[in-house]
Amino acid sequence: MFTLVIGNKNYSSWSLRPWLVLKQLNEPFKEQRIDLYLPDSKTRILAVNPAGKLPVLVDDKLRIWDSLAICEYLAECFPAAGLWPDDLKQRAVARAIVAEVHSGFAALRQNLSMDLSLRQNGYESSPAVEADITRIVSVWETQRERHAGDGDFLLGRFTIADAFFAPICSRFQTYNVALPPTSAAYMRHILSLPAMQEWYRAAEHETRRPA
Repeated sequence: MFTLVIGNKNYSSWSLRPWLVLKQLNEPFKEQRIDLYLPDSKTRILAVNPAGKLPVLVDDKLRIWDSLAICEYLAECFPAAGLWPDDLKQRAVARAIVAEVHSGFAALRQNLSMDLSLRQNGYESSPAVEADITRIVSVWETQRERHAGDGDFLLGRFTIADAFFAPICSRFQTYNVALPPTSAAYMRHILSLPAMQEWYRAAEHETRRPA
């Protein structure tokens, strides 16, 4: 059985991504949470990952310590689950989207941090933040238009791309980001998933990070 080592559910966007993939796979796994804001947090994380980062997927003696690498591994472990699109060209697009989320949107990350306990009517805007939001909306609108008849996820059925956008959906809800109807519907769909609701419920019981 897999063990997924994650950070705080209120704040750890990187942890949410592979956790959601595992939940959507409906595969049993053990969850180990390390609070990111305690005096011994760094020591505990280093004990499971010398790189000092979470999440980490443990599969017997194998440890994978990057959210994208974890999701790629799960896609190969469960090919029938279709975590990437079957079509070659759609799969390439999905991978490009995921890579963009994985390495990009720095202004959004910095200014609209993931915090599930917050509800704010707005955010501190800047050209860089607005450019990130515009780009995300463009991706969502384009992919939903292309796959409107295939299902309610970004590329029709659930893929790794949806898992990577899930934390952004939470940010958009937290900061009440104005979205066009199609993007707003996609955000609501992701946040309404039973797994996402489970994540939110667990986050409610966490201790807040120090101010």
